[in-house]
Amino acid sequence: MKTVGISEVTLDTETLAALLMELGSQLHIERARRVALEEALAAAGVLTQEAICAAGSDPTVRKHTQTMLQDSMRKLMQVLTEDRDPRVPLRQQALTDSFKQS
Repeated sequence: MKTVGISEVTLDTETLAALLMELGSQLHIERARRVALEEALAAAGVLTQEAICAAGSDPTVRKHTQTMLQDSMRKLMQVLTEDRDPRVPLRQQALTDSFKQS
């Protein structure tokens, strides 16, 4: 798979605005769900707020979240760099050697 740097990505203003709005919306939803979950766990006596905060410092948790971040960024870059030509059925990055266009 080809690695693409952000400097190689060109976006029109409309696409960039749509992307920012979508990411902002997703961030808000994830944050609201996380806060609700934390509050429910604390209210049920399962975890304290201190234990929830401490979990974020756990090396295993940090490694897992770093892996998740890298995967999300890879997927985002794939969407940003996909070919906008409707005649191309697959993203260039996803094509295997035997299926690459000549």
